[in-house]
Amino acid sequence: MLLLGLTGSIATGKSTVSNILRSAPYNLPIIDADVLAREVVEPGTPGYAAIVRHFGPTTPDLLLPADDPLSRGTHDAPQEMGPNGKGRPLNRPALGRAVFGGGVDTVEARKVLNGIVHPAVRRAMWKQVLYYYMTGHWAVVLDIPLLFEGPLHYSCGTALVVAVKDPAIQMARLRARDAHLSEEDAKNRVLSQGDVREKAERALARGAGRGVVVWNDGEREELKKGVDKVMEELRSRSPWWWTTLCLICPPVGITSGGWALLRNWMIDRAWVKEKTAEKAKL
Repeated sequence: MLLLGLTGSIATGKSTVSNILRSAPYNLPIIDADVLAREVVEPGTPGYAAIVRHFGPTTPDLLLPADDPLSRGTHDAPQEMGPNGKGRPLNRPALGRAVFGGGVDTVEARKVLNGIVHPAVRRAMWKQVLYYYMTGHWAVVLDIPLLFEGPLHYSCGTALVVAVKDPAIQMARLRARDAHLSEEDAKNRVLSQGDVREKAERALARGAGRGVVVWNDGEREELKKGVDKVMEELRSRSPWWWTTLCLICPPVGITSGGWALLRNWMIDRAWVKEKTAEKAKL
């Protein structure tokens, strides 16, 4: 089974590509890191407890007010304890300001938050990957905004980056989508996810079929054509008989996956070393 790592940056069109891949004619299962990131910090989870413990003392509005509709409890769960009786939901805008506000403190805060959320998301992802493998899917999409910032990209047979060549297009799309963001807030959010053009370069360094880029500076129709072209190539590299063989003979799939992981690790380490050397010369 092909693990297709889908990534990009905020407002580059990654969600649009995800919706294309989940629809006909592809009908691929999507494992969305953003969705899982919400689920693993719901009240009552270890992630929720860790966030409240760390950010609560410095973020007074970290939890939604008891009178907020999303905080309303039931007869058995008072408002102060939230709808499931395990605590009021997180106030996500307040948490966002704490980790995206810019400056040294917010950089450290973001590292703490990622250290809480990312491991929990990875565990949830692998459970779903195993399910889709056992049900015979030829590919599954791992929709991960920060794919290259963690270890999961080594496990992906193909990394697909949705990118834009013009940074101004990315900023304009973000501010049009999230009108409440100031120019500075939008800039901080874009910078927090890294340069998408560098992510594209990193993907292409993997080689043909193992790293692909769909450029999204134009209209949706152009994006769809780019996705179709990429998927046609990937499907030809993963024929039905290979998917069947990996399913009925797990050692074959495990061996293939292990080799892909090692290969991706070696290529990526070489790329990182080269980029580090280039930046050191500047």
